[in-house]
Amino acid sequence: MRLPRTAHTSRPWRIHEFADDFQVEDVWALPVTGGSDELDRLVRQFTNDDRIALSSPVVRVLFAIRWKLGALLGLDKPDAGLNSRVGSLRERLPEDLRAGTRGPDLRAVPFTSVYQTPQEWVAESANRTVHAVMHISWVPDPTPDDPARHRARMAVLVKPNGLLGAVYMAGIKPFRYLGVYPKLLSSIGREWEAGRTTKATA
Repeated sequence: MRLPRTAHTSRPWRIHEFADDFQVEDVWALPVTGGSDELDRLVRQFTNDDRIALSSPVVRVLFAIRWKLGALLGLDKPDAGLNSRVGSLRERLPEDLRAGTRGPDLRAVPFTSVYQTPQEWVAESANRTVHAVMHISWVPDPTPDDPARHRARMAVLVKPNGLLGAVYMAGIKPFRYLGVYPKLLSSIGREWEAGRTTKATA
């Protein structure tokens, strides 16, 4: 499911126009396929009640540890976040994106939506260690039986805050790869398929 960075950088996403000071940390193919107009349903799945974000016990434990450490070390204080330590990416948006759909915010995790188009959804978060961006894209992925099929991808872009940020990102990498991402991506796929079944039987 993990893809090379070029799977994100080689495509003509709008985010390339104003986030060239961020580095691509990860790119993943999500276990989500659908029609050309279904990105909005995936966005709503992410944000309606955030069940997928914390659905796994492993993910819940890891997030609980992260929030506790954040409180102890002061990583998540208001003066370390968006529009304080760093400006929001919305300040950089071209006029057409700024005037377009912003998209919904996540609830269980502190990510604020930046913009949404039929092919992209971008949300951001910041603390004392990093300014992070989640980029969800909707990519053509045709098959002989379904030439209009699309697949979701998730890219994580980061801008570490100096040495502290670099050490933090290196320290959490094993937990992300071994604990968070496998469980999170699996939950996203299960929720998507459950929604497809519900839609078909409605």
